[in-house]
Amino acid sequence: MLLAQPIFFSPNFPTLTKKTSFRASLHPHNNFPPLRVSPTPKSLGVRARIKTLFVPFQKKSGFQICHSLKKESEVGGNDGRDWTTSFLLFLLWAALIYYVFFLTPNQTPSRDSYFLKKLLNLKGDDGFRMNEVLVSLWYIMGLWPLVYSMLLLPTGRSSKNSIPVWPFLILSCFGGAYALLPYFVLWKPPAPPVEETQLKTWPLNFLESKVTALISLVAGVAIIIYAGLAGQDVWKEFYQYFRESKFIHITSIDFIVLSTFAPFWVYNDMTARKWFDKGSWLLPISLIPFLGPGLYLLLRPSLSAEAISQTPVEPE
Repeated sequence: MLLAQPIFFSPNFPTLTKKTSFRASLHPHNNFPPLRVSPTPKSLGVRARIKTLFVPFQKKSGFQICHSLKKESEVGGNDGRDWTTSFLLFLLWAALIYYVFFLTPNQTPSRDSYFLKKLLNLKGDDGFRMNEVLVSLWYIMGLWPLVYSMLLLPTGRSSKNSIPVWPFLILSCFGGAYALLPYFVLWKPPAPPVEETQLKTWPLNFLESKVTALISLVAGVAIIIYAGLAGQDVWKEFYQYFRESKFIHITSIDFIVLSTFAPFWVYNDMTARKWFDKGSWLLPISLIPFLGPGLYLLLRPSLSAEAISQTPVEPE
């Protein structure tokens, strides 16, 4: 960068002489005035230092200087990573795991086992009517892994030579958000490039299909309507289950966590497809549990290889 070179050679700015990723020459460029160094430099005041800094750039605009500083700071920041967000996500995941194992109610373990067998169709019809809200929660939790797979592949993948996303997506079919949160902790953007041929092969062609998005959205709407039509007594019964059952308590929290993180991944996918200007109105709608992200997946544009193949290049 133009700004880095005169700063690098100025004796009055020792704090700015650290190494950067820019290619600097020890000889001044021809288009800059010669830099005169006094054998015994005197201490300069604040105004003199500022003047010395900008003398070679009197013909440069303020925008160009700020832009150069911004680029310099960006490159300098690539050497390390701010782990604050990752650390907070790890604390959230650890707190959820601790709560699940030690603090959740567990008053009806035998009933939980019975409910699980009924939901898995491992128990025949014995005349017991399952709670409609519980059945709806069970089936919609089966759709969440598909929704997250469509949001994370390929735009939510971690950067090259980093941890893959697919093992966490597979585990989320059994562990839900408790299996996905570790990936959120380790996730490092931007997504690696994707070839045009990859978009036409499994599983990307399936996850990018509008048919898949439509089926998942229609199924989600049907499940939510089924729960919404349940009577008040059914909801009261479900709330009682929530207070007593470890299985139902954990599953309900899982649904809440998945619904909370979905809008972020909608935004991430939207920006990767360069559709933020036209699709930003879907961001507040994505706050609606399941239906918002499902609607976005149906309306989003098709992904082109160029959209996510632009990785940052270090300036020379």
